Amino acid sequence: MAQPDTLTRIAPDLTPAPIDPAVRIGHVHLKVADLDRALAFWCGVLGFELIQRYGSQAAFVSAGGYHHHIGLNTWESRGGSPPPRGSTGLYHVALLYPSRATLADALRRLTAADVPLDGASDHGVSEALYLRDPDGNGVELYRDRDPADWPRTPDGRLAMVTRPLDLDGLLRNAPSGAPAR
Repeated sequence: MAQPDTLTRIAPDLTPAPIDPAVRIGHVHLKVADLDRALAFWCGVLGFELIQRYGSQAAFVSAGGYHHHIGLNTWESRGGSPPPRGSTGLYHVALLYPSRATLADALRRLTAADVPLDGASDHGVSEALYLRDPDGNGVELYRDRDPADWPRTPDGRLAMVTRPLDLDGLLRNAPSGAPAR
């Protein structure tokens, strides 16, 4: 296994021809054990819209009417268990919220549904909530700060941090009158 300092030293050589900067991650497809349970979380708790369902085998959910941001399927995993810790696979899927208020609404939804958090961090560049879906998949819900507010070193390089996120302060930014689901 390469040492971190070795990776840092060679990193500029790893991308001699960078990918087009307009490339975006279009969707993630998750293996789940129980499609109804997964939909109860992704749609019922987080608020994604069900776009299409293929019986008990697969479903596609979206924010804002896109064909799908998240695919859920049981093709290789019906009744299965999460991968054991210490194995390879998805660390987490990160969902970018457009504002502090929408992230606060997500926290309110999680609280109302008794979904526990694995963590909550202020990274200077972003505020993030970490949790697991019913199948053990890691989920990060976050919002970015304006790049003009990102912490920087004296020479201008990015200086991300990891500090505890003030959850009560975040919740005070939730839209008033919006029902928790």
